[in-house]
Amino acid sequence: MQGIYFINERWQAGNLTKEESIYLQKHALQAYLKDNQINAVTLNPTQLNNFYTIPHALLHDLKQHSRIHLDCLILFSEDAIADFIYSYPARWIRLKSYFDEVLFVEQALVRKAI
Repeated sequence: MQGIYFINERWQAGNLTKEESIYLQKHALQAYLKDNQINAVTLNPTQLNNFYTIPHALLHDLKQHSRIHLDCLILFSEDAIADFIYSYPARWIRLKSYFDEVLFVEQALVRKAI
């Protein structure tokens, strides 16, 4: 499977600091990728990380590589992308359209714990 993962560097999970929230997202998402044998795709060869932190940049790069097939967009939680969803609903719909599915790792972790 081919996928892209997104880390929101401005989102804070519960009582965690921003740094702790970034750490939580990064490690949970990387573990999910590994456990589910998902290959993280890098669309822009000049980006510093193999994940995205700006949804607008991701959408821009997807438009530039529209012929690539991507199985999934992996995010920590819907809360981590909620500001973008509510501020730019049309862009969110467009962004999701490039992927077969959008996966929220937090939901998978909760199901796994039960």
